[in-house]
Amino acid sequence: MATSFRSSLSTGRLDRIAIAISGMCVAHCLGTAVLLGMLASAGGIFDNPLFHEVGLVLAILLGAVALGHGAIAHGYMMPAAVGALGLGIMAGAMTLDHGWQESAYTLLGVAILALGHDLNHRAGR
Repeated sequence: MATSFRSSLSTGRLDRIAIAISGMCVAHCLGTAVLLGMLASAGGIFDNPLFHEVGLVLAILLGAVALGHGAIAHGYMMPAAVGALGLGIMAGAMTLDHGWQESAYTLLGVAILALGHDLNHRAGR
């Protein structure tokens, strides 16, 4: 079992999952903006701060595991540093009022985090 887990980590599976989740975050941010514009009452479900807080916690946990494992496995800290920058921007965006600035900073953070995961995946090849 442990070998299977290590094998999945070494193939970059967590990085690919994290990149997919980053894509889902982008879809959520854009979709919520459209949904809120069209259906303000129905869009409130996805605009709940708890939804964003849980998403950030999951991003931090997955980022720590995938990027941390990559740094240990291939010895390059740059992917982890880029990913940490993205997570920091995402966390900072949560301190802003809901609006276009929060969405813009969140999307920037997600893109930088996804870049960190992509760099990590490439370094592990």
